[in-house]
Amino acid sequence: MLLANSIKTSLIGKITDKEKNTPIANATIYFPDLKTGTTSSIDGSFKIDNLPKTKILIQISSIGFQNIIETIDLSIGKEINFELEPAIKEINEVVITGLSNSSERNRTPVTISTVSHLTLLQNSSTNIIDALAKQPGVSQITTGSGISKPVIRGLGFNRVVVINDGIKQEGQQWGDEHGIEIDEFSVNKVELLKGPASLSYGSDAMAGVINMISFPTLQQGLIKGNLLTNYQTNNGLVGYSANVSGNTHHIIWDVRLSGKNAHAYQNKKDGYVLNSGYTERNFSSIVGINKHWGYSHLHISAYELIPGIVEGERDSTTGKFVKEIKINDSTSQSNIATNRDFKNYTALVPFQKVMHYKAVLNNNFYIKGKSLKLTFGLQQNRRQEFANVLQPSNYGLFFLMNTFSYDAKYNIYENENSSISMGINGMLQNSKNKGSEFLIPEYSLFDIGSYIIAKKQIGKFDVGGGLRLDSRNENTTALWLDKNEKISSVNIPNSIQKFQSASNNFSGYSGSLGVAYKISKNYYTKLNFSKGFRAPNIAELASNGVHEGTLRYELGDANLKAESSLQTDYTFGINSKHISAELNLFDNYIHNFIFLRKLNSAFGGDSILSEVPSFKFQQGDANLYGGEISVDIHPHPLDWLHIENAFSYVRAKQLKQSDSTSNLPFIPAPRFQSEIKIEKHKLTKYIQNAYFKIGFEYNFAQNNIFKAYQTETQTNSYSLINAGFGADIQRKNETLLSIYFNANNITDVAYQSHLSRLKYAPINYSTGNMGIYNMGRNISVKIIFPITFKKIK
Repeated sequence: MLLANSIKTSLIGKITDKEKNTPIANATIYFPDLKTGTTSSIDGSFKIDNLPKTKILIQISSIGFQNIIETIDLSIGKEINFELEPAIKEINEVVITGLSNSSERNRTPVTISTVSHLTLLQNSSTNIIDALAKQPGVSQITTGSGISKPVIRGLGFNRVVVINDGIKQEGQQWGDEHGIEIDEFSVNKVELLKGPASLSYGSDAMAGVINMISFPTLQQGLIKGNLLTNYQTNNGLVGYSANVSGNTHHIIWDVRLSGKNAHAYQNKKDGYVLNSGYTERNFSSIVGINKHWGYSHLHISAYELIPGIVEGERDSTTGKFVKEIKINDSTSQSNIATNRDFKNYTALVPFQKVMHYKAVLNNNFYIKGKSLKLTFGLQQNRRQEFANVLQPSNYGLFFLMNTFSYDAKYNIYENENSSISMGINGMLQNSKNKGSEFLIPEYSLFDIGSYIIAKKQIGKFDVGGGLRLDSRNENTTALWLDKNEKISSVNIPNSIQKFQSASNNFSGYSGSLGVAYKISKNYYTKLNFSKGFRAPNIAELASNGVHEGTLRYELGDANLKAESSLQTDYTFGINSKHISAELNLFDNYIHNFIFLRKLNSAFGGDSILSEVPSFKFQQGDANLYGGEISVDIHPHPLDWLHIENAFSYVRAKQLKQSDSTSNLPFIPAPRFQSEIKIEKHKLTKYIQNAYFKIGFEYNFAQNNIFKAYQTETQTNSYSLINAGFGADIQRKNETLLSIYFNANNITDVAYQSHLSRLKYAPINYSTGNMGIYNMGRNISVKIIFPITFKKIK
């Protein structure tokens, strides 16, 4: 009955060019909070039905024009016309991450950057995190080409929350060789919130949030599809994605099937890197309803990833990679790998098999003009590791994790200049050990947090902030093993306790207060203060075992305390006719910062457990500071030319420590990027939206390392040259296909990224090179074929 009070209305209008006073066809009119919209017709007119009579944010956009982002009152008028001004570079747009409702990016106090779908297409990558790691302030911890973990301003693992389909992605993210189980072809847009975001997302969002947003729903009466193909030369990657989506009688739906196959990648130093290939499969679907009272969408997906585990063992004489092969049921031996082993698309032992199932129900109801958002999610993550060549089909480690997520948010007050919203969210999680090897104990986790967020516009000032309280309970189960490391019990003689039962409770508060000031039409600035909170994860508290994918024995510490942070962020931005630029600075103090360091034995050298070096989690106080600057020069009247530059820097220190332990481990090196890009929206009658770019990337040497116990080694500087071009091929104003050609590392530089885990693989005695190098020259070709099954009447 409450929903019935949300009376429906419609909106009509016209989109025109302000300078020429001519209609603009195919402009997008979109309501982000309703997930509905339309496009303008040939005469610039549009009409949208089934809208609620409430105040709501609308975005009007068209290629080559400046976005219009404003709040309109649908209870007052049914007809609004919009005039778009030409724009060379658009750095203001609608964002939703960490906010109560959609808002203008430049008017939010927090630091948020966006990555568009076009940007994702115009850059080649091997996975979704690899695609984002090119953004200023973002990097990745890699294990070859198939596995990447996001790092924001030097912080990663459980400090970065990844949002997909509206909920936190929960996939054993405590492991640095555990990737993100998301199909990059299903992502339309990414929002990157840099800095503590615990206010909306609770524990684990201390570094920031990566929000992967799916494609917007189609307008009423339209059914469309796409077929994407991708081939990459370095590792023979063959990728594909096919989807069909539609909107019939306000019932929306989208079905997608994607996949990738890649064999071993190669570089100039190592040749082909044995067992670095992977296979990825994903099925996803969305079905829902869009009405005047809001929307209700159900997301369902099934994701599979099978990556090889690179061990890096080589023949001591020739330096060639060796593989373990089975001789009989009890014997194996090492043989030099063959060309067939490198080009095989099936992983060798050892390898992982990861399955991730997800069902999410997203709702947004408008009740008497107020918005109530309800999100519920179920996830199951099945992570298996196969490491025994004598029994290749038998897994050793097998983590089975189930997660139920909940999130409720209600706008309790809203007028033209201010709003207040409150919410509650969290998760219920349990993890079981189904394998014969054990790294972490079985555990259950309950997490709950409540928060209030407020914002107010005072002239050119936008003030926002809030407060959150969090509580997390983690319970571990005891495990006893016999002398053969089989599951036993405390009552059986000679049993050894592997894990202890324990109950850990962590609670804390988070807060944020900031202001954005629109100095003028072309200038803006922001200042934000925030406090973050993060409870230790299960690996940090209770690890005790060999982590096969990392080649180390990991030990947790049950006495670890929760991390807390205090961060200051400052932003200054310009968006003028000749230049678009933004400067972001931050200073982050973290109390009880948790990190992993190598242990030494009592006799000197590494502490060896189960034939691998041992590492233990410890904590201390830390300070991270730095920032990013991006500058895009587009000199008028050469509107087709862009000279884009970006620089990222993070300095991370552990306080009150000696020289060898004064730096935090695994902090990305400073990076400078420069790119010259030429864009022509109408090159010929048949070639539209053409571009050509050539870029230079310089990664500085990283000498600020955690030297103690040989935990980390220095990394040399390196330079990469990349290039690309592409266009839409059209006929009769309809796109027949789009092509994107990219060449990365054109000069085939042999380099090691500071955050590559393969940098610490065994030495090649034939050359003296330590570890394995990153991917060499790689050429990528993407082709997209759009298909329209049913047009709007």
